[in-house]
Amino acid sequence: MQMMGTVLDHFRSSAWYYLTAVLAACARIGVFRTYFNQYLRRPLRRLLPFLDPFVTIDIAAKPEDYSFSYQGKVKSSDAYAEVLAYLSAVCSRDARELRAEGAVEGHTFVLSLREGQVVTDDFKGATISWSAVAEEKTTWRASGRCCRLTFHERHRRLVVDEYLPHVRRAGQEVMFGNRPRRLYSNKKELSYHSRRDEVWSYIDFDHPTTFDTLAMDPAKKQMIKDDLDDFTYSRDYYRRIGKAWKRGYLLHGPPGTGKSTMIAAMANYLKYDIYDIELTTLESNSDLRKLFIETTGKSIIVIEDIDCSLDLTGSRATMLPPLPAFDDAAEAGYDKSRGKRHNILTLSGLLNFIDGLWSAHSGERIIVFTTNHLDKLDPALIRRGRMDMHIEMSYCGFEAFKTLANNYLEVEAHPLFGAVEELLGDVKMTPADVAECLMPSKRSARDADACLTRLIDQLKERKAAEEDKESKTAEEDDVKDTAKEEDKWETEKVPSKSKSKKEKSEACQVVTNGAHTGASGVSVSTSTDHYLS
Repeated sequence: MQMMGTVLDHFRSSAWYYLTAVLAACARIGVFRTYFNQYLRRPLRRLLPFLDPFVTIDIAAKPEDYSFSYQGKVKSSDAYAEVLAYLSAVCSRDARELRAEGAVEGHTFVLSLREGQVVTDDFKGATISWSAVAEEKTTWRASGRCCRLTFHERHRRLVVDEYLPHVRRAGQEVMFGNRPRRLYSNKKELSYHSRRDEVWSYIDFDHPTTFDTLAMDPAKKQMIKDDLDDFTYSRDYYRRIGKAWKRGYLLHGPPGTGKSTMIAAMANYLKYDIYDIELTTLESNSDLRKLFIETTGKSIIVIEDIDCSLDLTGSRATMLPPLPAFDDAAEAGYDKSRGKRHNILTLSGLLNFIDGLWSAHSGERIIVFTTNHLDKLDPALIRRGRMDMHIEMSYCGFEAFKTLANNYLEVEAHPLFGAVEELLGDVKMTPADVAECLMPSKRSARDADACLTRLIDQLKERKAAEEDKESKTAEEDDVKDTAKEEDKWETEKVPSKSKSKKEKSEACQVVTNGAHTGASGVSVSTSTDHYLS
């Protein structure tokens, strides 16, 4: 026992001895660290680029449950998804170990790097390396996925100022090309906090119409295509002149002349989505603004038959009709308890929607109005700067007919074309009616001769009907002119008759006065002196 106590005492003394040495060493390290932080850190950091001249930037993914689209806010773009879309082509070409993920929209795959893989990209003489790394989940916003960009220090300004914006733009274009195009329509019930999926409903847009199949004069079609091309490549120009990157088109003409078909051809040509707004379902200007906020760039916003949607021909104040009787208030959309109408959408609100402050949102947007009655629209609504290009969708001409014949009959020339051309010059027929003649219901009658003969017969019938109508109109005009002449003659005849009666009456009076002269000369002279005086 005594020996055990001696060993313990020796251990305690030696432990304190070694612990004292360790504490002294730590104290010296602390002093050195303090000295380093105060005097050596900054100079050594200046030498760091010479030791490790490469810079890294991490672009992390958002978590799946994190979105900026709640509470009615505009959803921000995902830089990580844009980087993946940009690197997809590079990865498929260079990387050996890949990761495939389904695209958010569409039926394609996005190829990305597996962890540990590295690919390189060249940009204006600079070599940039991309790698997939695992991000430390230190916050609830961290997703665990990250793309790391590595480049030399001397390319810092090039990468930050030019390369990264280039990656985002190129990635957006890839995502735009991969997504299915959609046709959106606005929902009836809206609120300030509605998200995009609560504001718009959509279906995939798969309309087959193109400018090649559109029945229109070729020169006019080419003019429209050139204008669309100029618009899509003029982003910097619009920014330089200080205008929102948008353009307005007004399509006007009789029913059946292809206004809706023109919109489909424009969407297919530009690969844009279509947002079809039904104004009659909106209750206020704020609803229209909410719809506009939840649209995206590279889209066509359409309001068809705008002359029938609302009363937009009066003043810019509230476009409300007189308050109806309470019996009809429910049908008219009035609140009986308050005695006023719910719908307060105004022309002023629509004008702000077209070219107000909100019109610059997202950019690269086309606004299309259609109408059958151009003269009914307020000039402020369709002036240049709001509706930049007015396109008249007219009756079918011979060039438009040849396009329809090629579409439906697959013929570019035919002996009956001459008769059709002559009749189309005299008869007004819409492309829809011409197409109906070229597409009969019976399969046995779909040969070119039968279809063209049917069209010629229809044109002849319309020509005969128009001639009969013109002749009847001419006869009615003749009858009206004859009636006017008779009325004029009667009007002139009545004053002449009254004038002759007056002259006869005066003559009789003179004769009577003369008869009394011989009997009483004094009375006659007195009368004469009074008349002269």
